[in-house]
Amino acid sequence: MRLSLLLLLPILLYSTAVNGQDPTRFASEIAIIAEREFEKSTTEPTVVFTGSSSIRMWGNLESSFPSYQVLNNGFGGSEFSDLMHYREELIYRFRPDMVFIYEGDNDVNSGKPTEEILEDAILLLSDIQATLPDAQLFLIAAKPSIARWHLKDEYERLNKALLELTETADFKDITFIDIWSPMLDDSGEVLDDIFISDNLHMNEKGYSIWETVIGEYLPKK
Repeated sequence: MRLSLLLLLPILLYSTAVNGQDPTRFASEIAIIAEREFEKSTTEPTVVFTGSSSIRMWGNLESSFPSYQVLNNGFGGSEFSDLMHYREELIYRFRPDMVFIYEGDNDVNSGKPTEEILEDAILLLSDIQATLPDAQLFLIAAKPSIARWHLKDEYERLNKALLELTETADFKDITFIDIWSPMLDDSGEVLDDIFISDNLHMNEKGYSIWETVIGEYLPKK
């Protein structure tokens, strides 16, 4: 599926409330993040990681990339439309040099079709590009998990569409990061020893995969 931004242009007129659940369900969680004291580093690039619980639960995220000023602004259960709603509190106010986004996992699980998820992704990415034109943007693929393996085809469809989105003219400066493939075994099945007891969220071994893959884009200095 090759995407044409010309055909998708009317989507940009949509309200984020059209496709998302009520984003105010995260109000208390966002308030805590918004109250954090922050002073932008003058010596290290500021890197915001944001998105759903796979980011929020990355306990050693900051120490994983010590050459950077890393901020973990994940909020559990979120979808693309929720991040769009809270983009000021979670991204813009920190004036980041780099932004890593993990959304889509919950969008698929909530039953949204790929086309609808892309609508929300385009709204968000377009707004970030307009607001932070000098920031590097990274879109992390939706991950596989045992708990949601029955949705494998839907996740693969979304990841393919997100990759193709980053290959279009308007989004070619956004880097798509494939963390799906490294979390599969040689037979193409999801690894069974990289999750905590819910079989959805990752354990230390799972996050070590993420650290290795994402570390390619955050080289040590």
